[in-house]
Amino acid sequence: MPVNPDDPRVKRTRQLFMQAFNDLLDEKRNLYSISVQDIAARASVNRATFYAHFEDKFNFLEYWMTEKFQIIIRKRLPDDSAFSNDNLRTLVQTIFQFLVRFRQYLTPGDKQFEPMLEKAMQRELYRLLLHWFKLAPLQSLSQDKLEARALVVSWGIFGSALQWSRDAQVRSLESMAEDVIEVAAFNLNTLWEQSNS
Repeated sequence: MPVNPDDPRVKRTRQLFMQAFNDLLDEKRNLYSISVQDIAARASVNRATFYAHFEDKFNFLEYWMTEKFQIIIRKRLPDDSAFSNDNLRTLVQTIFQFLVRFRQYLTPGDKQFEPMLEKAMQRELYRLLLHWFKLAPLQSLSQDKLEARALVVSWGIFGSALQWSRDAQVRSLESMAEDVIEVAAFNLNTLWEQSNS
């Protein structure tokens, strides 16, 4: 039977798993060497409890990345934040900075997890942009169009940051982020202008 993620006991148990994994990651410095047994033992729960919450290690890692990314975004952008050029700047800079730190934890053995973890980050970026679009006066756009625009913008921002983080980073974070902010702001401001005309 699936667990209720809103149940305070479930939240507490998942927080134990998150803390245990973060501690193990600090010690081992890679993802692939940390097993479900390691996480459960560090959290002082049995493996059956782990599997009541997560299908497998991959499912847990996706949850872990989503939570980690959400925490960092919430620290810089409150849940009630709406689109503004300042909030867009904060969001883009946060993504670039997060990817730089994320890469520090990846070892050659972790490559198998990389696409899944990146997808979790992009999905959160998409969710936030769609939230902003729904708060904005974009009455002329259908739900499908809002979702398509959020998808395109999220991949544009995230893809740029991802490519930059994978390369030798010839350009500084600030320089690259500024260019991405300029393009994204232009496109988003154009969207607002079109929907208000």
